[in-house]
Amino acid sequence: MLKVESLSGGYGDVQILWDVNLEIEEGGITALVGANGTGKTTLIRTLAGALTPYAGKITYRGRDITKVSQPKRAAMGIMMVPEGRQLYAGLSVEDNLFMGAYVRRDRKAVREDLDWVYGILPRLKERRRQLAGTLSGGEAQMCAVGRGLMAAPRLLMLDELSLGLAPVVVDSLIAVLKDIQAKKKISILLVDQDVQVALGIAGKGYVFVHGHVELSGDSKTLLENPEIQKAYLGL
Repeated sequence: MLKVESLSGGYGDVQILWDVNLEIEEGGITALVGANGTGKTTLIRTLAGALTPYAGKITYRGRDITKVSQPKRAAMGIMMVPEGRQLYAGLSVEDNLFMGAYVRRDRKAVREDLDWVYGILPRLKERRRQLAGTLSGGEAQMCAVGRGLMAAPRLLMLDELSLGLAPVVVDSLIAVLKDIQAKKKISILLVDQDVQVALGIAGKGYVFVHGHVELSGDSKTLLENPEIQKAYLGL
């Protein structure tokens, strides 16, 4: 679905990404794991179009989108749920969800998707009139995921889904991701420091180290890799 070839990038004169190559399969869940500060967020922002790469190529569904703007990528179905939620604190939960659909014109379908999001994330329906800035960490992450889904994405990229959340909340969000991937066939890129969580749900995984892909392959195989067990799982 999405292919990255020899991608380099960063911020101004500071290069963060070095010759990155990866592929995201249609309808599957792909994990990108690695320690904090290795460039995972820089990569996902580059894929979303928030950053322009220095070199390399990004192909989406057979089309070169390397120079396509972020709004156009969103309209094409590429949506990022950013690290830290980044909700509109002064707006209600429901208004935040509608903000996710800002590029859509199919109002009937938007309302249907809102009902669907409330169905898979019922806590959001309970809190729909509440200001987003007053939500708990878990509720805020649910709202951020819901906002991303309201864009009707074909590819949903989630940056640090589990960061700062209780295990029970992470488990519930993972169950939601499995459900939408199975029923809606939405492709998912899960970017996370928690190797166990990310590789546990994904079919394919990439291990990011110092701005490049160090290891890749079947997620189960990566979890059984002694180097990963020692570096990330303390085994």
